[in-house]
Amino acid sequence: MKLPHALKSGHRRSGRRKPGPGKPHRTKEPATASPTASPTTSPTASPTASARSATSAPAGTRPRRLRRLLPSWKLVAGLLLGGCAALTGAFAWVYAHVEIPDAHELARRQATVYYWADGSRMVSVGDVNRQDVRLSQVPDAVRNAVIAAENADFYSDSGVSPQGIARAGLNIVKGEEVQGGSTITQQYVKNTYLSQDQTVTRKVKELFLSLKVSNQRPKEEILEGYLNTSWFGRDAYGVQAAADAYYGVSVEKLNASQGAVLAAMLKGADTLDPALGTGHHQRAVERWKWILDREVATGSMSAAERAAYRKFPEPKKPVKPTSQAGQTGYLIDIANKYLRSRGALTGKELATGGYHIHTTFEKDKVAALSRAVEKVRDESLDPKKRAADRHVQFGAASVRTSDGAIVAVYGGEDAIKHFSNNADTSGVPAASAFKPFVFAAALEPERAKYRAAGREGTAVPAPPSGADAASGAGTGAGPTAMSLARSLVSSGNAAFVQAGKDVGLKNVRKTAIAAGLRPESMAELEPTFALGTSTPSAVRLAGAYTTFVNAGTRTEPYSVTKVERDGVALDGFDPPEKQRVMDESVALEVGRALRQVGVDSQRPTREEWFNGRIWAGRTGVGDRMRSAWFIGATPELSTSVAMFRTKPDEPRLLPMNGVGGADSERGGVFPPLIWTDYQRTVAPDSFSSVPAAPGVVAPATGPR
Repeated sequence: MKLPHALKSGHRRSGRRKPGPGKPHRTKEPATASPTASPTTSPTASPTASARSATSAPAGTRPRRLRRLLPSWKLVAGLLLGGCAALTGAFAWVYAHVEIPDAHELARRQATVYYWADGSRMVSVGDVNRQDVRLSQVPDAVRNAVIAAENADFYSDSGVSPQGIARAGLNIVKGEEVQGGSTITQQYVKNTYLSQDQTVTRKVKELFLSLKVSNQRPKEEILEGYLNTSWFGRDAYGVQAAADAYYGVSVEKLNASQGAVLAAMLKGADTLDPALGTGHHQRAVERWKWILDREVATGSMSAAERAAYRKFPEPKKPVKPTSQAGQTGYLIDIANKYLRSRGALTGKELATGGYHIHTTFEKDKVAALSRAVEKVRDESLDPKKRAADRHVQFGAASVRTSDGAIVAVYGGEDAIKHFSNNADTSGVPAASAFKPFVFAAALEPERAKYRAAGREGTAVPAPPSGADAASGAGTGAGPTAMSLARSLVSSGNAAFVQAGKDVGLKNVRKTAIAAGLRPESMAELEPTFALGTSTPSAVRLAGAYTTFVNAGTRTEPYSVTKVERDGVALDGFDPPEKQRVMDESVALEVGRALRQVGVDSQRPTREEWFNGRIWAGRTGVGDRMRSAWFIGATPELSTSVAMFRTKPDEPRLLPMNGVGGADSERGGVFPPLIWTDYQRTVAPDSFSSVPAAPGVVAPATGPR
């Protein structure tokens, strides 16, 4: 038999195995040196061949060294099976040892306490509005709406949502908030046995308790507990309290359509309660429609019955507790809104109680602002004799100029009677009070040319007064600034319409938002936009005017300085930082004009009247808006006052013609009177020592 060439030449193989049956036995033969072989090379292979044989393997085979390093499939399978068995065992052990605790009592929860800026207690909010009912008292239609909205397969599921658990796990990995579509059982467990904390530990407890509760308690008992412990908004815990809060009836009298509204509130009454605003109402209607359609899809309601519910069942107006009467309820609303806007606390978390909330509100200033409004309302308006004086509303806000702290608001006549907060609600056109932002936007290109000409850093001239102010003399301003300054003082409109067109309405809007007005309060970008069709709140307008006083810097208005729970302070409540939002020279230029608003040649100049310490904006006789504004800002306080007419349940404002009498300039004289009375009380140094002439207490005449 002819031997292979490799054996003939004495070629050696490593890793040789014993031949199997039927295979020839290879014998080792002594190597013989080739006459031409190098002492350092194999007698049968070249150097390149040797390298190739050491680093490569025959095609279709795995290198033996790599094969030795990788675990076998048997080992991998064994590890996986062992891991699964360990996890299953751990899961079973935890499940076996978890006991359903006693239900915590909502009545034991602490009240939430709000404090004035000086640390004294303002109000305690904490009584639990809850009355338990049996499941048999809850109409099937209401139960079906809740199940369709929250957990359609409630009666067949295991008590937990695998998708929700997976989503929560993914959020943990991504470092995001732990949340996810819980089942009714999970929500019941959270409401009854656990806290509302969005933590991994709480979610794990919720998982095991939900499984155990689902296995040990009937579904009817779980549903009853869920309906009695869920938060529906309006401080209502449980479906019975919710039925009374929204419809003023016992739960047994709710129909399917009303039940769908209450089921919608479970999604989040903070954003869905229709009484809280137009946007809330729209979202509530959409959710209500979806729930009714969902009931048809899940078979709990027939299409014919669904067809009968086409009109949204409007809930009644919310009723606040008497402890929140007067301005207190409005102050709480502003503080809570601030907390929610920062993502610090949700409405539901606030409703669970136990928080100590320290606010920026100053008791004496709140009282002074309320008295100033009531004085004008009682002395100057006569709704019994003048129809135009009916349905008049006031809103006001006072912000500390240095840091944006909200020190006082006037939200309406009484928080338990008038529910919309007039101080912090958009809907009233700013009219000429918006023009300073148009002025600032128009000045920026002119100031850019000023800087380009090498005049940056030139001293700003002292503010002019009297006739000089009206003409623009002495300001160092260009023709655009002079024209706008004159128009701002005289309430002219044409120059501002042209300025908006020249600079671009988008730039005007950008300037206003940078100064602090909300984007959602901005009107459509039409030619009249420059005349103040936008509807900022009193809080926002007062805050924005501080930009001119502070030479182009602003601070976000804020109302909470500290929040504590169980003696531990929550993070994230340092005062907002100042931001530069406007060129300093632009802010000063607008400021000079604002200090001349309302000057009358027959009276002392505004510098003499206010000792040169007020930047003021207001609506004027040239405005055709259905509102009257006055904003007066000093180095200490920026205070805005709004006046308008509105009927309940009517979205459009009523005309202001004739309010307070024929000579009232459509109510325009009253906001300055309110501002003056308030300012004289809380900051008398704002006024000069020069005695005022009789009747000279505001820049316009009118009934006193």
